Amino acid sequence: MLRGNGGQDIFYSAEDRHHFYLLLQQGVSRYSHRIHGFCCMTNHVHLLIQVAEEPLSKIMQNLSFRYTRWINKRKKRIGHLFQGRYKAILVDADQYLLELIRYIHLNPVRAGLVKQVEDYAWSSHVAYTEKETLPWLTTDWVYGHFSRQRAACIRQYIKFVDEGMGEQYRKEFVAVCSVCKVNEKELSKPGRQRILAEARGIIAWFAMQKKSATLTSLAQRFQRDLSAMSLAAKKIEEKRVKNKALRDKIREIDNSITQA
Repeated sequence: MLRGNGGQDIFYSAEDRHHFYLLLQQGVSRYSHRIHGFCCMTNHVHLLIQVAEEPLSKIMQNLSFRYTRWINKRKKRIGHLFQGRYKAILVDADQYLLELIRYIHLNPVRAGLVKQVEDYAWSSHVAYTEKETLPWLTTDWVYGHFSRQRAACIRQYIKFVDEGMGEQYRKEFVAVCSVCKVNEKELSKPGRQRILAEARGIIAWFAMQKKSATLTSLAQRFQRDLSAMSLAAKKIEEKRVKNKALRDKIREIDNSITQA
């Protein structure tokens, strides 16, 4: 993620965004990496990049330098456009990439810019739904998780993204809050209280195990980053192997869910 310095805008017009696209295309050609998804917001941009031989730092340095030069020339100014170094999270493609694609594409909806993901023009969602052609965007990996037939693949992809927008009642919430002795409203509070962090992690772990909720919807509900929810679930999985008390707690929650 690249964020504007001090929260300032980094895109001022459609021309700016199109030039940013051009730089992305030139970067792919030059460094041979893949871009699986992106979303250009007003003051920040999300990029889902799979590197090849060249390190991510070189790719991002080139992109940010060239785009800053473009904006400074247009605005007749000097100085930094972006807020320090880019923020990067290393992800496991098999377990995480689909969820991250959905999270990135839903960013404008969560920000209140649009009501429906298809109404936002400046993300890779428009290419995944074939409303726009972006030759430098890699879509095959995501498509490969749905169907071999193109039309069915796109329908299933759209359904997958739409499922991330809603958050229905989950039995897991009630069971986890009961066993962990926390209030559901407290789960969205800021801070890192251990008992609340553990409860969120258990909910995320159950969601992934039972496929009863998406990490995207949980991140939105708990006002946390998607990466934080994924990490919380992973910590619970690692901890329960060694911690009998946690295993007993999870077993009790599971029994409560089953009997509910």
